[in-house]
Order: sequence, then structure tokens, then C-alpha cells
Amino acid sequence: MEKMNRGILTALSAIGIAQGLKIITHKKVSGEWDLKQAFTTGGMPSSHSAGVSALAAYVAANKGWRHTETSLATVFGVIVMYDAQGIRRHTGEIAQLVNDLEDNLAKFSGEFPSFEYVQREKELKELLGHQPVEVGAGALLGVLLGVISAKIEDGVRKSERRLMLREH
Repeated sequence: MEKMNRGILTALSAIGIAQGLKIITHKKVSGEWDLKQAFTTGGMPSSHSAGVSALAAYVAANKGWRHTETSLATVFGVIVMYDAQGIRRHTGEIAQLVNDLEDNLAKFSGEFPSFEYVQREKELKELLGHQPVEVGAGALLGVLLGVISAKIEDGVRKSERRLMLREH
């Protein structure tokens, strides 16, 4: 039976850990426990950054910095992190402005009944992206987990080699 790809497992684990940490950071900031934070986008730390950084660090630790796979994982990671703190964050800021505008229109239409306005059923999601510090924290978490995963795998390989040598 073939083992699961450790790079994928490492990246997915980093994403899961980062999502779980959002519950703790939300508690620290707001004073309230909210388990739904584990299923949100945005927030501290960035799970996008944690996942791609874990993968890049894992590949780099296994293959070395000059390997093509390391280049691919690193460039992919930089693009994802740039998007998380750039375009996605700005989209969330625009959503906030649209929601505020809609609230003002609803209030305005109540004050002037002749002004016809139909409010949407739900607001746009505002927390889509990350502040740079959230991206940085996710990246540090990911690098740490990626290197640890590679070291564990290296230790397992060495143990397996020692066992094989003893058997022969």
C-alpha cells in the first residue's frame, strides 16, 4: 500500500491548524468563543499562507532550494499570499462600502416613502482577505510546520534504513 503524499498532508494540516487558531485569536480580540471562526475566510492567521508556505518549506527541506519543485511551490505561494492580502482584502473593503451604502439607502427610503427601494435579503461578505500581518503569521506558521514535517519524514526514513540494514 502506498503512503499518502506527505507534502499534501503537510499543507492540508497547516490549513487546518491555522483555521483552528482563528478561534483562539478571535477570542483574544473579541472576548468571545466562536467555533464558526474555523470555517471563515480572512482572520488571523491566514490559512492560505499557512498552506502554501508549509508546502514550499516542506519541498525545499526535501529537495533543496535549487530544485524546480521548490521554485514552483514558492512562486505559487507568493501569488496566493499576494492575492490574499491584496485583491481579496480590497474586495472585502468594497463589500463593506456597498453594505454601508445599502444601509443608508434603506434608511433614506424609510424617511422618504416615495423613494422606492427594495433591500437585498443578505449583505455581501466583508471579511474575504487578510491584513499583511495575518498573511505573515500564516506564512511563519506554514514554514515552521513544513520544516518540522520534512524533519519527521527524514527521521522515519533513517529509521527504516537502519531496520533494513539489520535485517540483511
